Amino acid sequence: METPLDLPLEAEAFYLTHQEMYHAYAQAQLGDRRSAEEAVHLAFVEIIDHWDELLREQNLGRRAWAIVRRTVSEQLERQRRPAAFILNGAVQQALRATRDQFRVMHSSMGLYAAMAELPPRQFDVIVLRYVLGYSTRRIAWFMDLHERTVDHHVRRAKEHLRVCLGLPDGLSKQDAEQDARQDARQDARQVSQDEDNGGQRG
Repeated sequence: METPLDLPLEAEAFYLTHQEMYHAYAQAQLGDRRSAEEAVHLAFVEIIDHWDELLREQNLGRRAWAIVRRTVSEQLERQRRPAAFILNGAVQQALRATRDQFRVMHSSMGLYAAMAELPPRQFDVIVLRYVLGYSTRRIAWFMDLHERTVDHHVRRAKEHLRVCLGLPDGLSKQDAEQDARQDARQDARQVSQDEDNGGQRG
């Protein structure tokens, strides 16, 4: 069992409100609760070591999330295997089109390679949305992002995976045009704000 951390009051509150998703994210990739608890414990040791610095910044949630995801990634690298959710097929199911005739024809390792090319935030929102089933609002709160930014990352990630895996476009022409207009109006402005302005919310 991991040694309990001696947490400042603010850090304890942060842990209690975030640990559920952190553990779920870690377990989805590492495959078992014990490995997930170890990874989250190591991540929080680092978070606490830098707590005062993190508090002075405006993007505490993002910085903490980056530490958690890096810790999980390093543990996977040491184990030299793909994430457990790849082997379990959760993302394959999520990528299936709603039409009955559409079937995803690809290997698990092909999907893993495609996901490995995703930018970190796109990778994370795919895991949180389609593997763990979290809502856009909840993902946005945990990752310290706007909901529109989360939706942007989901669309971009799904399109990347579709192209990489050679899957047909499940969107109708009308839906695709609507997405394009929405991207032009919202995403460039909002994502730029998220990336450049230190995590301030509008």
